[in-house]
Amino acid sequence: MTEAHLFALGIALAALSGVRAYLTVFGIGIAGLLGWVELPAALQVTSSPWVLGTAGALTVIEFAFDKIPGVDSGWDLLQTVLRIPVGAFLAAATLSPDGHLSAGALAAGAGAALLTHGLKTGTRALINASPEPVSNWTASLTEDAATLGSLSLVFAHPWLALSLFLGVVVSISVVVFWLARKLVRGIGALVGTR
Repeated sequence: MTEAHLFALGIALAALSGVRAYLTVFGIGIAGLLGWVELPAALQVTSSPWVLGTAGALTVIEFAFDKIPGVDSGWDLLQTVLRIPVGAFLAAATLSPDGHLSAGALAAGAGAALLTHGLKTGTRALINASPEPVSNWTASLTEDAATLGSLSLVFAHPWLALSLFLGVVVSISVVVFWLARKLVRGIGALVGTR
């Protein structure tokens, strides 16, 4: 793989960790363990039985917690301290042929994970404002499916995965901005009429 290819792979993995860190680590580990991809030296730790077991168990817990309105926002808040460092590590480990993690790669990975995590957390907070649980379950299942699908795409075509990621982030950002603006206007109109 070329350095540009590895860069796209690292940033895409970091972005995925901002949405589902445990599932991303578990998917990378399984792919390496089964020989589907050749993992860089620093990422080979993800295929250890301890990491796979821990990431798998936490994936199941996250799957359950993420479906409960209100609990999911608390879970996302708690995961802020983990998703961003995991994204930084995944990007730096992907870009590190000798196992030494560079500060620039750590920063790029942290930025990608922070962007997707912030977008996910903000979107879920807006969704939780609706009284019915169906939109919450739909958003959570969509995140699960998107992460699984993106993991397979990121290993086969990292540039395509990174391009799709950027397109989705921009689209979701526009929708979230529009919804937040409508919500603020609605609250303002409600407060103004009293």
